[in-house]
Amino acid sequence: MDILMGVIEQGLTYSFLAFGLYIAYSILDFPDLTVDGSFPLGAAISVFAILKGINPALALLISFFGGAIAGSLTGLIHIKLKVEDLLAGLIMQTALWTINLKIAGKANVPIFSSDTIFTTGMANFIPDELSKFTVLFVMIPTVIIIKILLDEFLKTKAGFILKACGDNEILVRTMAVDPGTVKILGLSFSNGLVALSGGLVAQEQRFFEVSMGTGSMVMGLAAVVLGIKLLEGFNFIKDSTKVLIGSILYKASIALAIAIGFSANSMKLITAIIFLVILIAGRSRKKVKNA
Repeated sequence: MDILMGVIEQGLTYSFLAFGLYIAYSILDFPDLTVDGSFPLGAAISVFAILKGINPALALLISFFGGAIAGSLTGLIHIKLKVEDLLAGLIMQTALWTINLKIAGKANVPIFSSDTIFTTGMANFIPDELSKFTVLFVMIPTVIIIKILLDEFLKTKAGFILKACGDNEILVRTMAVDPGTVKILGLSFSNGLVALSGGLVAQEQRFFEVSMGTGSMVMGLAAVVLGIKLLEGFNFIKDSTKVLIGSILYKASIALAIAIGFSANSMKLITAIIFLVILIAGRSRKKVKNA
């Protein structure tokens, strides 16, 4: 039961990372390496703000805007300076390593004695006998609200333009809209969600570590591809829901690997293997359908 709870809690906490990668990878078709820097950026901002006495919920909002700025800078480097998408993300990711250290002050910053969203606000209304479910009680409504807002946004004119930009830039231009601007805004929104995830993870784990974003892109993509490919035939399920399920399933696969006997040091290798298997399985299924 404790393992199951841990899987769901982690899946929900990292779901915003998956939502961000869904926007960048699935909608914009942009392989954004910024994610490995914007995830710890959100954690660094959140921890710094909490230590300065700022409300933990407001700290998360600041984390979102910090990630949004990082994403928009990646977009500007790609669009305005004509740098390839992968290189633009890599440049920003590298710059963010130093920025994250400057914000946090050092490579590892604990906040064990500080309040977080899991100890204040909504958490205060949770009875003591249910305190072990605090993360679930806080995260479930938070994820539902963000998911609904994301779904509603994608139904708007701006959302349709965002989706069209990833599929057909020429169509976007015929609508008198600059696809470059759309990409910048999309990457801003994407990295804002990623940084929000980083802030949530930092508050749940009660510390910031400068390397905590390493492999975030692959982790998020694994969740996105796992959810969308596994639930490909269920057209009545929204993509955002598939991504959310994929995030939980990804964490479940990691927990299963640990239960089998793999060490914590093997997690990056396991993540890469899971991602590769998902991609190969998805490609094989597509070939069968086209045969």
